[in-house]
Amino acid sequence: MDLDGGGNRRVYNRPGTDSSKNQKVCFHWRAGKCTRLPCPFLHSESSHPSGSAATDNGSGAPKRYSDDYGFSGQPPRRGSNFQNNHHHNSWGRMGANKVVRKTEKVCNYWVRGNCSYGDKCKFLHSWSFGEGFSMLNHLDGHQKLVSGIVLPVGMDKLFTVSKDETLRAWDTNSGQCTGVINLGGEVGCMISEGPWLFVGLPNAVKVWNTQTNQDLTLSGPAGQVHAMVVFNDLLFAGTQDGILVWKFNAVTNAFEPVASLKGHTRPVVSLIVGANRLYSGSMDHSIKVWSLETLQCIQTLTEHNDVVMSLLCWDQFLLSCSLDKTIKVWVATENGNLEVTYTHNEENGVLNLRGMPDLESKPVLLCACNCNYVRLFDLPSFSERGKIFANQEIKAIEVGPGGLFFTGDGTGFKVWKWAEPVATS
Repeated sequence: MDLDGGGNRRVYNRPGTDSSKNQKVCFHWRAGKCTRLPCPFLHSESSHPSGSAATDNGSGAPKRYSDDYGFSGQPPRRGSNFQNNHHHNSWGRMGANKVVRKTEKVCNYWVRGNCSYGDKCKFLHSWSFGEGFSMLNHLDGHQKLVSGIVLPVGMDKLFTVSKDETLRAWDTNSGQCTGVINLGGEVGCMISEGPWLFVGLPNAVKVWNTQTNQDLTLSGPAGQVHAMVVFNDLLFAGTQDGILVWKFNAVTNAFEPVASLKGHTRPVVSLIVGANRLYSGSMDHSIKVWSLETLQCIQTLTEHNDVVMSLLCWDQFLLSCSLDKTIKVWVATENGNLEVTYTHNEENGVLNLRGMPDLESKPVLLCACNCNYVRLFDLPSFSERGKIFANQEIKAIEVGPGGLFFTGDGTGFKVWKWAEPVATS
């Protein structure tokens, strides 16, 4: 790359338990609705459900479809000890830790550096409120909305793309922009996988190998490429008229088209892989579930009533967000189909979902809303941890190692970090 300087199926049988008892986990308990006392089914489950296991990762060891955090759709980070032993029957129930604050508006005078009220100002003199995280840096450079941020594993560079038709590379040590590529088209999305960097453009996907500087252009998409995801050696791209699939050929070191998945009636804007399934969200308000073995649609979810903007897999759950101002949590029933187990309502439409652990390994959900802020929630309670603000819309969120995360807005991106927990005597 030359730069110019400047829901898997629910598991009911628990291994290693007394086979003389009913070993099924209560479906209603998992949904937080069981009223039977006593209940003939289990109201507990192992911390590592066997149904969460996935395929071989090439080294002979079993690999989860979700990563080490319990979230999929983001690269696993070394050193994580996140365990999936959450209380799944408590969705939205533990609201006692809701953040208390005097205001939710950033002081415009403070932004300009001339607020005369100081500590007595009733508005925020900060780009965030909430405890446990803080902003490390704010890096400007893009002229329009940042539409993608990636931090490839093992590299000392971070990449950002924007609606201003550029890709920028940043040195993670100095925070300096080390190069710019003019892409010649509005960027819809960007992901990385190993040494490969994928950028979604109108009518094409640009691909770079960051180790060899190999530069490829994948043709075939009609209109803007809104979302991409990689599974094994397959690349999926959400486009105006469906999902295109390429397969990496190690012999030719190239990506070859292999399939086109049809079914959505409007553009596909979100993709995620989990539990040997591909999930796609669309402007037609639906989510489709695809088998990664057959590439056939096996279920269509229609509970949203506006664009499904983002999808996230956490443990055995699928999370979806929409411009209909809701975040929905889906879980598989006994027949393997997904159904909504919890709905969280927002005041505004939700644009993006990402998940990460804090430094105490507690799962946190980051939700970018279309009102210039990101909300942080504990999972599964949806207790609020805080809020991050910007002068313009925030759409891009990326998670890094060591408690780092990034939010992109209309001019650049901010770097945030979880604080070390305070030791108590």
